[in-house]
Amino acid sequence: MSLIQELASSSDLLLVVIAVLGLLVGSFLNVVILRVPAMMESSWRREAQQILERTPTDSGPVPAVNLWSPPSCCPQCHARIRPWHNIPVLSWLWLRGRCADCKTPISVQYPLVELACGILSAVCAWRFGWSLQLAGTLVLSWTLLALAVIDLRTQLLPDTLTLPLLWLGLLLSLGGIYCSPTASIVGAAAGYLLLWSVYHLFRLVTGKEGMGYGDFKLLAALGAWLGGTMLPMILLLASGVGAVVGISLVLFRRHDRNVPISFGPYLAGAGWIALIWGDRLLHLGAHLGGGG
Repeated sequence: MSLIQELASSSDLLLVVIAVLGLLVGSFLNVVILRVPAMMESSWRREAQQILERTPTDSGPVPAVNLWSPPSCCPQCHARIRPWHNIPVLSWLWLRGRCADCKTPISVQYPLVELACGILSAVCAWRFGWSLQLAGTLVLSWTLLALAVIDLRTQLLPDTLTLPLLWLGLLLSLGGIYCSPTASIVGAAAGYLLLWSVYHLFRLVTGKEGMGYGDFKLLAALGAWLGGTMLPMILLLASGVGAVVGISLVLFRRHDRNVPISFGPYLAGAGWIALIWGDRLLHLGAHLGGGG
C-alpha cells in the first residue's frame, strides 16, 4: 500500500503526518514573518531614493533582502544557524532558548509559531480529512498565522500575502471548493466595503484613522474563501475578542488609548474559526435565534 493510500485510509496517520508538516512549515513561517516586513522596508527605501533622485551612495546602499538571502543567522553574533539547530520546537528546547554560539536569548516566538502551525494543521486534517479542501485549508491557515504575527509585530498586513490569498479564494470558488463563484465575489466585495465604510465613518466622526487598508484586504480575502454569509460572524468574533483584549490592555497594562491595536490577528483568528466551524456556528445561531 502506498503512503497516499495509507494516509487516505488511516485518519490517525494523516493527523500525525500533517502535524509534522505543519511544524516544518511553521519554521519557514518564522522566516516569512521576519523577512517580509524587511523586504517591504527595503522596497520603500529604494522607491524613496528614486523619487528623491539619490544614488545609493547618497544615503547608503539598500541591502538586498528576500526569503532566501541572507542565510539565517543569529542577529547578535551573526553565526549561521546550523541544520540541527533548526529542528522545529525541539532545537529551541535543546538550546534552552539561547544561541549556540553567543548564548543570546532566542525569542519564544519561534517555537510558539511552529507549535501553533502544527496544531492548526492537525485540526485542519481532523476537520477535512484527505481531500482537496484540506490542501486549501492548510494554505489559508498558514497564511493567516503569518499575517497575524506580522501584524502583531509591525502593524502591517502585507499585500504580498493578502492579495494572493484573495485571488486564490476567488479561483477556488470556480470549483465550488468552499463556496460558489457568486458567493465568493460577493464576499470579497462585501468584506472590503464593510471595513472601508467603517474606516471612513470613524475618520469622519473622530478625525482619526481606526484601521489600515490591510484589514480591508484581509476581510475581502476571507470573504472570497468563505462567502458573504460568514462575514457577520467573522466581524462579530473579531470585534468581540478585540474589544475585550483592548479594554484589558487599557485597564490592566495601562495601554495608551491613542496607540492603535492591531486588528488583523483577530480577523485572522475569527476567519480560521469560521473556516473550521463556521457552518456549525451558523446552524447554532439560527437554532437559537429561532428559539427551537
